[in-house]
Amino acid sequence: MLDASYYPSDIRIPGIEDTDEAYDALNSALAVNFNTIHAVRQGKTVRSAEKQTPITPLAVSEFLARGPKGRGRISLTQDAAVGLQYAGELIAAFIERAGGSVKGKISAGAVPQGLEPVYVHRQSRTLSEILAGLLLGSNNYIANQVFLEVGGHRLGGPVSLEKSLRVANEMLAKHGLAESIHLEEGSGISRGNRFTARGLAQLLHLFEPHATLLRRGDGALFKTGTFSGVRTLAGYAETSKHGRVRFVISLTSYDGAMRFRLLKAIQSGL
Repeated sequence: MLDASYYPSDIRIPGIEDTDEAYDALNSALAVNFNTIHAVRQGKTVRSAEKQTPITPLAVSEFLARGPKGRGRISLTQDAAVGLQYAGELIAAFIERAGGSVKGKISAGAVPQGLEPVYVHRQSRTLSEILAGLLLGSNNYIANQVFLEVGGHRLGGPVSLEKSLRVANEMLAKHGLAESIHLEEGSGISRGNRFTARGLAQLLHLFEPHATLLRRGDGALFKTGTFSGVRTLAGYAETSKHGRVRFVISLTSYDGAMRFRLLKAIQSGL
């Protein structure tokens, strides 16, 4: 029996669509592989694309129905029950791989009150390691998992987008950023998110003690942002005369290389 009730089954993130793209995966309290399937399809045969991840019946059927030919990663549907079934199948596969056995059907429900846990698993990675990984891979799924957990931690579970936005907006207001940064979710995937260049520069000032979490590149620490018709780049650049400076580049453009040319111009000019 799987209990994922800490995340309501109807939770939806603005900007997330019902597609097969990995970045459109549904956030959940109990999910595996970012709620995606990474597999290789050859004809009617499907195998795992990762040696550490067993293939499961649901993974095979979903990838045959929606996966590309060859290697690929697809999101599970926006039906929470499908992702939960996949998590259950994969947990059962790992139990069997370790020499155990699982009998009966996988089902979903709530854990009865008063039960003592037999085993509690703690995340082995620190938050800084998780954040570094999500920033490097631009992992929208993990960004919103962390965002939802912030609200649940501060205001109690179950999680909700409203709780997390309340906490985030309180933090923005505390630093005078309520008017210059507007959030609809935690990853940046929604076009409803808004910021001013000055507001983001102030955010970079607050974030500077953690600057090394950002990607390193040619004398700069930065994060890119890409939407259809929008290209951004923000972070910290090392200059000869002024040391480390903050920069924000936000373009209405399809030219992804332009932002890096502008960064070089900033560095050479300062």
